[in-house]
Amino acid sequence: MSSNTEKNEKLRIDKYLWSIRLFKTRSMASAACDSGKVKFNGDQVKASRQVHVGDEYDVKTEARRWRVKVADLLHNRVAHSEAIKYYIDITPAEELERLQFQASSFHTGKRLSKIGRPTKKDRRDLDEFID
Repeated sequence: MSSNTEKNEKLRIDKYLWSIRLFKTRSMASAACDSGKVKFNGDQVKASRQVHVGDEYDVKTEARRWRVKVADLLHNRVAHSEAIKYYIDITPAEELERLQFQASSFHTGKRLSKIGRPTKKDRRDLDEFID
């Protein structure tokens, strides 16, 4: 008795993007729509645009660029494991490869050898040399 499949049901794009967990808040989803980060067929969409099953949207979030196809309408925010059932991720392979490369090139937290501040051992060796 799911009301999600009714044909006359209306759902705004900002609410949909928030409910499938692409954005943390609905206002962030609205702001993304207003600033041109959400596109349908290459055209910028307003936050009030109605979502229909089968639509494909290009969405740019802080973390990555998405290309999603609407599988079903979702009105309320649910757990991630449930939310992924309401859209199909059709992000191009090139974008996913770019994300993999970007993740692998992040700074590990260790400093490179012989670059930056001297280690405690280096400082002791310098002090010994000077004295």
